Amino acid sequence: MEKSPLMSRAERAQMAMMLEVCAYPKPGNVDRCHDYSDTRLEHFLASTILARPAFAAAERTGGRVGSLIKEAVMLTNGHSGGNTHFGAFILLIPLILGGDIEGACRVVAGTDVQDAVDFYAAFGLTEVRVAESDDLDVNDPASIAAIQERGMTLTDIMAYSAPRDMVAREWTNEFCLTRRCADLLHAHGHGREAVVRTFLDLLASEPDTFIAKKHGIDVAERTMQCAVEVLRGERDLCVFDAECVEGGINPGSIADITIAGIYVALGEGWQWDS
Repeated sequence: MEKSPLMSRAERAQMAMMLEVCAYPKPGNVDRCHDYSDTRLEHFLASTILARPAFAAAERTGGRVGSLIKEAVMLTNGHSGGNTHFGAFILLIPLILGGDIEGACRVVAGTDVQDAVDFYAAFGLTEVRVAESDDLDVNDPASIAAIQERGMTLTDIMAYSAPRDMVAREWTNEFCLTRRCADLLHAHGHGREAVVRTFLDLLASEPDTFIAKKHGIDVAERTMQCAVEVLRGERDLCVFDAECVEGGINPGSIADITIAGIYVALGEGWQWDS
């Protein structure tokens, strides 16, 4: 499929972030029609703009994955909505550095201990949930020393987190869901309707690990089953969306993977504006 020459990698990353948050309705997540009390659409769109220097640096000069993720987090921490795109940065930075999924896999394979240290510093700047059982607690300074003593690369950190975090799992399975997301976008046509349908397909296929960390695995699996029922025509999408919003059930990990998939699809000629 012919790639568009009109958009740089950094621009594609920004477009992917914007297109994901503006698509409606995506059950439970902030979008053009509803906000959460502490995080609004404007916060997501501001982060889309503010992240540009980190994306441009990755495209222009390369650099280290860990430091670039940290830079993206620092650039987008200047508003009261919290860090809206930490998981997306974990996926987008290797994709920008590598150009595509194959290149991103090479980038991932080349990480080192300093990448891991920088990533933990970035993690500490966010309010991202961590599992209570994690012995490498991002809030514990001793974790950095443990990473250095063990010689853990950032890829090792992702492998450590993968059983509990589907974004980290993308690093260990060659961006499998990112690839599937891009393929679904191509299959579903153009524009925001394709984004919504793709989001639902992903939500119906895997329990969202952000939901699991926040509400427990039972809620994540029930949300997945509700998405299946929407796709079968057995449940109304807007009602499902409202139920998720009311319950604070937001599939944030699926959103991050959707952003990565949009980035890949845009590079393969997928059209967002028709």
